[in-house]
Amino acid sequence: MIKFIKDKKLFIRRLFLIILDVILINISAYTALLVRFDFRLAQVPTNYADAVLSYALMNTAITIIIFALFRLYNSLWKYAGIDELVNIIFACVISGGLQLIGMHFIRHIHVPRSYYPLSTVFMMGTVSVSRFFYRYVRKVSRSNISGTVQSRIMIIGAGDAASTIIREITRSEYVKGTVICAIDDDKDKLGNYIQGIKVVGDRNKIIEAAEKYEITDIFIAIPSAHRQAIKEILEICKETGCALKILPGMYQLINEEVSVTRLRNVEIEDLLGREPVKIDMEGIMNYVSGKVIMVTGGGGSIGSELCRQIAKHKPNQLIIVDIYENNAYFIQQEIKNDYPDIDLVVLIASVRNTKRINSIMDRYRPNIIYHAAAHKHVPLMEDSPNEAIKNNVGGTYKMAQAADRYGVEKFILISSDKAVNPTNVMGASKRICEMIIQEFNKRSKTDFVAVRFGNVLGSNGSVIPLFKEQILRGGPVTVTHPDIIRYFMTIPEAVSLVLQAGAYAKGGEIFVLEMGEPVKITELAENLIRLSGYEPGRDIDIEYTGLRPGEKLYEELLMDEEGLQNTENKLIHIGKPIEMDDEAFLKAVEELDKAAKEETDDIRKLIQKIVPTYVITNTDIQEDTKR
Repeated sequence: MIKFIKDKKLFIRRLFLIILDVILINISAYTALLVRFDFRLAQVPTNYADAVLSYALMNTAITIIIFALFRLYNSLWKYAGIDELVNIIFACVISGGLQLIGMHFIRHIHVPRSYYPLSTVFMMGTVSVSRFFYRYVRKVSRSNISGTVQSRIMIIGAGDAASTIIREITRSEYVKGTVICAIDDDKDKLGNYIQGIKVVGDRNKIIEAAEKYEITDIFIAIPSAHRQAIKEILEICKETGCALKILPGMYQLINEEVSVTRLRNVEIEDLLGREPVKIDMEGIMNYVSGKVIMVTGGGGSIGSELCRQIAKHKPNQLIIVDIYENNAYFIQQEIKNDYPDIDLVVLIASVRNTKRINSIMDRYRPNIIYHAAAHKHVPLMEDSPNEAIKNNVGGTYKMAQAADRYGVEKFILISSDKAVNPTNVMGASKRICEMIIQEFNKRSKTDFVAVRFGNVLGSNGSVIPLFKEQILRGGPVTVTHPDIIRYFMTIPEAVSLVLQAGAYAKGGEIFVLEMGEPVKITELAENLIRLSGYEPGRDIDIEYTGLRPGEKLYEELLMDEEGLQNTENKLIHIGKPIEMDDEAFLKAVEELDKAAKEETDDIRKLIQKIVPTYVITNTDIQEDTKR
């Protein structure tokens, strides 16, 4: 029944177009005679009018057939464009030519010579107007469908991508909005039109144009632009209060994938103002192919992304170790679904359990270990410092021992910028982990290295998910201090660095990423509020809560005494190992681990003996613990 109704509607639509064309063909013919005689009907000779009438049936039938051959009754005119217009022109020209042949050379009917081009031109015009008038009516009617307020869209960019986006918005019945104006920095485009949309100014006119034209949505369609340029434009756009969407990148143009569906919401990383770290993963990942790879903490933010990236490069076996069964289960199901042929082993285990780790190592004999298992939340570790030492220091020490004992080729530790001149237990524990790695590298055939980076956008428990949750609740968004700054990177960037470290590793290095300029957390919060469609201070408040225990105003990436060495990738550097008393260090680590297990109250002082740069700032917690 549904098919019958659709077929019936299609038949009626086509029949209507045919009847309309019959009328337009004959109107065009007689209009040509009227124009030839200056619109004076009385002056049109009777023999000319009779000649046109005598050939009208033949002319109409031939023209309708030609129109059908050019698919003028099959096109979806609500999507009509240049191709349909070209078909109309060709069909009318051919019809006019056949009319000339039929009337003059076959039937020997005499009419003025100007009649033929005039009737052809009029037929082109009336048929084109009849077809495209529907598009115009539909566009106007869409401005207020079912009483809903329609989006008024500004396009940033007036190139090929913008042209495609505008055309699709105009044609689509699913995009409930109208493109009002365009912005482009190219002076040659100012004042011109793209797909009928005027380029009203450059980026300096964005705010003014948004207010003037009552813009509700801004689409950024400049995929070839540098990340810094995008950041500068976004900084302006977010002042308008409009919803923002962006076309991801240049590859969309190369692959001809530009469309409204490719537009995505502007994310906070678009405002970081630096290009993502580019690494030729295919060129460096040969070292994992055919190997047995183990990832500890494989269910976490970094660990799970490591597993995804490694799985792409056909390891002989991938072993995921995690203490949290839910995390382990989710990444297990994802890897199984995406890579059904991979030899995947998922184990629930704690890196603090020596016997369990040794049992796993003995059975699976991994070639490469990525050690991502750790406690990472600064405030929680300030409240439970002994747990930070047990898990981070003790766990790393036991994993390093096992890697050495079972002949692992490479051991890559995930570290943190908080390890530099630490002011909190978590950072200090990570610094000790780095020292353990460098120490074991001296006495083992295994290549031990560490990878140090800043905060990861979107990771579990990080600031962005917290801010988003607070915004959804209506605020306030909490920031510890108005001047606090942090380095940021995306999860794929962090993982690509870790993987490249494995390729570069010769043993003992601490790899450090060049992360660009640090970001003020207050600005991050303000940007996220605006990107969510609100105004900071008016719709969503920002509340300053004071620095948390052990928290710095700024983080550092490299200790002064480490120095820097360059690598093949100019964005990745190597910190030189620090000289230390090997035996004394290992003895101190064992005593620290033992003290943590005994739940000592003096753990911070013991940490400071190993890491002299550790600054104990959380004296209140120390005294509370002693009491």
